[in-house]
Amino acid sequence: MTTTNSNPRDLQAPRPGLPPTPIQRVLLIGASRGLGLALAQEWAKGGREVTATVRGSARTRLHDLADTHPDGVEIETVDITEPEQIAALRDRLAGRRFDLLFVNAGVTNQPEGTVAETSTEEFTRVMVTNALSPLRVVEALQDLVEPDGTIGVMSSGQGSVANNERGGHEVYRGSKAALNTFMRSYAARHEGEPRTLVLMAPGWVRTDMGGPDARFGIDESIPNVVRTLDALQGSPGLHYVDYLGRTVAW
Repeated sequence: MTTTNSNPRDLQAPRPGLPPTPIQRVLLIGASRGLGLALAQEWAKGGREVTATVRGSARTRLHDLADTHPDGVEIETVDITEPEQIAALRDRLAGRRFDLLFVNAGVTNQPEGTVAETSTEEFTRVMVTNALSPLRVVEALQDLVEPDGTIGVMSSGQGSVANNERGGHEVYRGSKAALNTFMRSYAARHEGEPRTLVLMAPGWVRTDMGGPDARFGIDESIPNVVRTLDALQGSPGLHYVDYLGRTVAW
């Protein structure tokens, strides 16, 4: 397994060998609002072909985006906590190929209280959604990604064990740390393959999930996330990076 020690300059440096396939066809899991919707908007604005998912049948802002980009945005439905829905999505997309699979879907919980004070039901909800389900999606949909393509998952800087010096958000932190570990195991099982694997820490962004006091606006994070994913394309191995392409400590 390869772990990249990169910075923004590294990501823009030429890489030896054949140029990677440009990221043109994107399969985005979880795009009805927040960072997922912003990613869909950024990719659509750049002329990418985006197949993006929502969880239920209700109309969302993603549907408005699809209305304004009818040739660039396609909507599918999946609840990633339901394995049979993941399998059904895989069947519907059989025969399709994508340059990037990016799993954005996730949840948070109340930041107050310790993990010991969290109910079993709430702990299970967060861990299943943030750690188990993304890996189920990756395993189920990996064959839809080009051999030299990218598989990315939305992680968080709070998933860093080394950087956890303040505590807080214990269950959410734990779910993202677990996600990182599971992706590292996935990368170890696929060592030597040409795909790029990315754990993305987008920064603390002002969304419904991030809250109004977050440090960054969407326009400060998401365009850089897209640029970083483009720059990492063709760099095999697992990369745990922030929105500017800087390596995050495990």
